[in-house]
Amino acid sequence: MNNQYSAVGKKPVEKLAIAILSWNGKKWLEKFLPNVIQHSVSAEIFVIDNGSTDDSVEFLKANFPSVKIIINKENLGFAGGYNEGLKKIDAEIYCLLNSDVEVTENWIDPVLQLFEKDPEIAAVQPKILDYNRRNFFEFAGAAGGFIDNLGYPYCRGRIFENIEEDRGQYDDECEIFWASGCCLFVRSEAFHSQNGFDERFFAHQEEIDLCWRLKNSGRKIFYTYKSTIYHVGGGTLSKQNPQKTYLNFRNNLSMMLKNLPFPKLIWLIFFRLCLDGIAGIRFGLKDGFAHLWAVVRAHFGFYGQAPETWRRRGKNQTQKYYQSKWLIFKHFLGS
Repeated sequence: MNNQYSAVGKKPVEKLAIAILSWNGKKWLEKFLPNVIQHSVSAEIFVIDNGSTDDSVEFLKANFPSVKIIINKENLGFAGGYNEGLKKIDAEIYCLLNSDVEVTENWIDPVLQLFEKDPEIAAVQPKILDYNRRNFFEFAGAAGGFIDNLGYPYCRGRIFENIEEDRGQYDDECEIFWASGCCLFVRSEAFHSQNGFDERFFAHQEEIDLCWRLKNSGRKIFYTYKSTIYHVGGGTLSKQNPQKTYLNFRNNLSMMLKNLPFPKLIWLIFFRLCLDGIAGIRFGLKDGFAHLWAVVRAHFGFYGQAPETWRRRGKNQTQKYYQSKWLIFKHFLGS
């Protein structure tokens, strides 16, 4: 591996594997895979086919012989699909990359340099901009993720649906709370030490849960502006899909039950259930009954998973898990 960075006493990264999870994603692979290959000469590239029913695998074999293919027999979702596929990849660093991502020149080296500087860094994400509005941050990750004291995820550059233009305001390298799954660099040993993603999540917020567990174990999550990618977003489930509403609400509650420190757990979960009810009514009025029903289903899904979620709680939960307070009230009430 061509690696120009070296630090005294620091072990260089020996092997990087880029893993692209694909489900019926031929159009994205055809569009973006050549770009990934062009700018990733130092890495092995894998496509994990997640039970596709189109001709993605045949297309890859015919057009990209250098790309290694791993086939999951069925669609296991983002979480289960990566858990299964990464078992077959031997690398020191994984880069979990969405199929609808355009990478840029020198997008890899700044990330690897961070890993080499600090062995406690478990995961890193680049700056994530919108493929279609290239001067704006992209919803799924932007300039690094955090959660507020009520467990609502947000990013530097994106709070709820409000997305900022990139004016260099986040051109830094800093510790964050969670890194986006659309482009997640993670040490393989850190990933497997946490048994990977929670496969019950299927999709959405599984990367936040993983990063929270890593933080609870004493590891660091970082962001670097020196690496930039452009993300289309919504390639599998659009924002208008009620299933996306269901997964986001259910998984967020399960993530909180698993990772919150116990003194805060009971009142905060109850409070969030009440706020979710209000949000469900708002969704119903704005987006239709299917989204209201998705929130109701999400609560029952959370209750059904709760015993197993409790069993999966780690031994340690950090007390300082948030950076901002009462974000939803400040955002929607303007206080």
